[in-house]
Amino acid sequence: MKQISEILKKYNIKPHRYIKNGKATIIDTEMGRFVVKKNNKNKKIFDYLKSRSFNYYPKIISDEDEEYEISEYIEELDYPNEQKMLDLINLISLLHNKTTHYKEIDYDDYKQIYEDIKNNIEYLESYYNDIITLIESHIYMSPSEYLLARNISRIFISLNFCKEEIENWYELIKDKTKQRVVVLHNNLDLSHFFKMDSSYLISWDKSKIGIPIFDLYILYKRHALDFDFSEVLRQYEQSYPLQKEERQLFFILIALPPKIDFDKSIYEQTKEISNQMDIMYKTERLISPYYSK
Repeated sequence: MKQISEILKKYNIKPHRYIKNGKATIIDTEMGRFVVKKNNKNKKIFDYLKSRSFNYYPKIISDEDEEYEISEYIEELDYPNEQKMLDLINLISLLHNKTTHYKEIDYDDYKQIYEDIKNNIEYLESYYNDIITLIESHIYMSPSEYLLARNISRIFISLNFCKEEIENWYELIKDKTKQRVVVLHNNLDLSHFFKMDSSYLISWDKSKIGIPIFDLYILYKRHALDFDFSEVLRQYEQSYPLQKEERQLFFILIALPPKIDFDKSIYEQTKEISNQMDIMYKTERLISPYYSK
């Protein structure tokens, strides 16, 4: 706490109480509450956001070169998570709108995405073929093995979908000369969004410039079972429509099955497989209307 005390003294902040909250420390003072955490040296992103009239992040009080960052503390409103998610996705569509720019396509980047996904598909096909062969050789299956065996066709259907679509996607982007990029928050989670007099996003440590769908991908992976993402995606695209190749890549990424390791207790393993199957069926329901058209 000594280093934190020294920086607080520099900014004439007199603490009454320290509250540890993950990687951050909340400071109670006569002037109100502040948040102190290690400086991620990402002030250039905030300067850029400010230049684009995007001010939806806590005000930073400390200087850029300080070891610790001091920012205002945002007291969150208590309201339904479903509405909170829609408010979050509206803010992300605004972030992407405000920071959109186009650059020459680096085909090495696209080729890397293509090859990484193809290699992952090939690895997963081999992995699940070996797993199901091993499971079927057992006289008695464990509950987790039985659950996977019952649903293995869904995994291979998803892999076949991704295998076909990654080729279609790569063919589509070959004719592109410009790439649409935005500021990515790159760490989206419902817990990183606050609503008070305005909306606020915190935890910008991983922010960078990139393709807009990666914010959607991270959000989906963390909350796929918590919300109706067809509505979330619809809300996002009302303000920021995805381009064809962007939506196609997003669908490939969320449809790609994870590798399920059998290194947990039977209970935990069964629970994980059940959750992953629920996500895969939910992903199919999200994607299929776009292809039935």
